[in-house]
Parts: sequence; C-alpha cells; structure tokens
Amino acid sequence: MASSPHAKLHLRDLGNTGLKLSSVGFGASPLGNVFGVVSEDDAIASVRQAFRLGINFFDTSPYYGGTLSEKVLGKSLQALGVPRNEYIVATKCGRYIDGFDFSAERVTRSIDESLERLRLDYVDILQCHDIEFGSLDQIVNETIPALQKLKEAGKIRFIGITGLPLGVFTYVLDRVPPGTVDVILSYCHYGINDSTLEDLLPYLKSKGVGVITASPLAMGLLTESGPPEWHPASPELKSACQAAAAHCKVKGKNISKLAMQYSLSNNDISSVLVGMNSITQVEENVAAAIELTTVGKDDETLLEVEAILKPVKNQTWPSGIQQS
Repeated sequence: MASSPHAKLHLRDLGNTGLKLSSVGFGASPLGNVFGVVSEDDAIASVRQAFRLGINFFDTSPYYGGTLSEKVLGKSLQALGVPRNEYIVATKCGRYIDGFDFSAERVTRSIDESLERLRLDYVDILQCHDIEFGSLDQIVNETIPALQKLKEAGKIRFIGITGLPLGVFTYVLDRVPPGTVDVILSYCHYGINDSTLEDLLPYLKSKGVGVITASPLAMGLLTESGPPEWHPASPELKSACQAAAAHCKVKGKNISKLAMQYSLSNNDISSVLVGMNSITQVEENVAAAIELTTVGKDDETLLEVEAILKPVKNQTWPSGIQQS
C-alpha cells in the first residue's frame, strides 16, 4: 500500500533541541541481521525509500548485530547522496555485544568508532543504551559529563538516555543539571497494551526533554504472527494479545496497523521508532501514519481491542532480554 505522493509525514519538535523528527522513525536494528538476514541491497533500498517518503530520523546502536547495523546504515545514508542536514541520526553507547560499559573512557572511544562505521562527522543524538543495566549514579556523575564533552567537541549534538523501566528516566533527570539530557527513548510503554509512558509525559515536558518511543508492536505481541519465543511477557498477556490479533483479523483489520496508529496519535511523542528491513515495511508504516492524519484511526476496532486487553493492561515484564 503506497502512500499518496501529496501527503507527507508530519514533523514534530523534539523537546528543546530545535530538531524536527518525522513522526515515524526508522529503527535500524534489523539492518544488523538481528531478526534474520537483510541483504545490503535491501537495506540501502529501504533507507532510500524511507527518506523519499519523508522519514528523516534513523536510529541505531553499536550493540545491534555487533556493529553491523551501524555499518550498513552508514553505507545506506551515504548512498542517499543528500546533504547531511537533511537527516537526523541517533546512535547509542554503553551497551555492546560483549556487555555493558558506561565508563567515560569507553563511551568517548565508542563515539569515534560509531562515527567511523556510520561514515559521519557527527551524530545528532548519542544515547546511553539501556541504562538500567548500569549504575545510574555512574550515568549521572560520569557518563553524561563525558557526553557533554563530546557535545562541546562537536561529535554529538544532543544527549539521550534509553531504558525499559520508566523510573530510570526520572532518577537521572532529577539529578543532572536542567538541559543536560535532551531526549529519552522509551520502548514498550506506549502501545495499546501498555500506555504507562503517558503518565510521565507532563514531567518530561516540564524538563524540556524530547520523547521518542520504540516498539509500538510491543516486540511482536501486537502482530498476527505473535511474539518470538524468547518474549518475556506473561502467558496471560501473550494470550490476550493473540485473541486481540485474531479479533482484528476476523474483522478484516490488522492489529499491527492499529497499534502503530495508536502510538502515533499522541503528538507529545516526537517520533515512533519501528524496525524496518524492506521497502514494503517502510511503505506500510508511512501509509499507516498518513492515513491517521488524513482519515483517522479505526476507533471502533480500537475500543474492541482495548476491551480484550483490559485485564492485562499495563502488565510489564522484567527488562533484559531484548534489543531496545
């Protein structure tokens, strides 16, 4: 389903950064072969189509595919042949294929390695990756000050933090000087089955912090095919999501599209990151976003799905198994 050439993705302000992100962001972890092999040609074609359809925000990490995602994204962005200021790139530091290291020395080295792989002179956002696995006090007292130096050196423009438990964001933001952390990336907490991030949005806004969410499909729960075997959700949550997906299918609807539109409908969230590895996925995600702004979402089916998921709403799981 291709989108109309006249409709463009909405751009949204990212906190106080001055950056305007496309409402749909390109999650590049699949380019690291995290969910199956993606050929270089397919990766380049997906990035090119994403950019053509108005996606200007690309997110990766040295952790995805053990640096492969960064390398492939770098090659794909270079192949676009457009001025650097036309796209926004975020990568991460602190989480690597061989474990976690949030020391000043490691994150400082990390950005140089990332820039080389990405073939860039700077990244727009550098995020401390999955900070709940480190010492939050180290993040506050050592990692973020090291990132500020990288900002002064012009290697990064803005500083972010990512994690699964929402409490890590308030812990850090309450302890760093105002304006130090520019953006947070939260995953699996703004979807049909779990919208707990909503309670935090006024706080984040008061701090001038931009908000990016990832995994609107809850790492595969809100799909017809269901989550991967390793998914840490409870059997009750998996079964309720399966029932919701089946209900949508009977109605001739797709739960993934509904989930995507649900996550996109909050304008206080700057961008919804979705992993993409094919032109088809890019076109479907952009089409869902454009349909939301032109036609609106399917409120009737959404209410029915919310009713099915109500007994397990906001049920979380321990962090630790995944690719945020």
